[in-house]
Amino acid sequence: MMTNNRDYNKELKDTSDHKYAYGFDFDVMHPYMLRSFVPFFNKGSFLELGSFKGDFTRRFLEHFDDVTCVEASTEAIAIAKEKFGDKVNFVNSLFETVELPRKYDNIVLTHVLEHIDDPVKVLKRINDEWLSENGRFFLVCPNANAPSRQIAVKMGLITHNAAVTPAEKEHGHNITYTLDTLERDAKAAGLNVVYRSGIFFKALANFQWDRLLQTDIISKEYLDGCYELGQQYPDLCSSIFLMCEKGK
Repeated sequence: MMTNNRDYNKELKDTSDHKYAYGFDFDVMHPYMLRSFVPFFNKGSFLELGSFKGDFTRRFLEHFDDVTCVEASTEAIAIAKEKFGDKVNFVNSLFETVELPRKYDNIVLTHVLEHIDDPVKVLKRINDEWLSENGRFFLVCPNANAPSRQIAVKMGLITHNAAVTPAEKEHGHNITYTLDTLERDAKAAGLNVVYRSGIFFKALANFQWDRLLQTDIISKEYLDGCYELGQQYPDLCSSIFLMCEKGK
């Protein structure tokens, strides 16, 4: 799907020096994101905004029977539909223009907001149109201050922590958030930020993690330690996390 000169199918493709998604995302970050979300889940309906090929969607199906996914890429949503069939209600549309028939008790937006041209506009739609009165919104973005990025700055690979690299730009990134700028946009949209944290202390780049995970160097206990340390030092995590409720 293309709009405003954006090709959402092309943005999902790997580039010569950067993957759209890594094994680290699927095998490490997804389980720990879910672990962060579960204590706050409401019973009822679930909306995933930006489902990619359904890798994270699969994990939500263990907790919800009523799942809707909105995805802009025609190629990604076709793959997801093949995986899940009628278990998930898929909507191929843009967040800016999609018309959803109801409100939802849980809404998840993970590693997507940084791709959106007008993030506050979409966050406002979530608050005003899609989040139920007692609903909860789970917002996760890559963290500009992750040690892996700070190290890249010291190495001269990127200019500053919040830089958007050329490879990230090819994947549709418009911004690299920190906790304060993420909360700024959430509040500007009218959302009530109830809880803030980080997910997984991270000093290595994703491609380095992918190589390590193929060895026996990293244990499950080490991964759990990085997750727990991330709650102590959220500003040094791979991702930052806000749990929001509907603003009055």
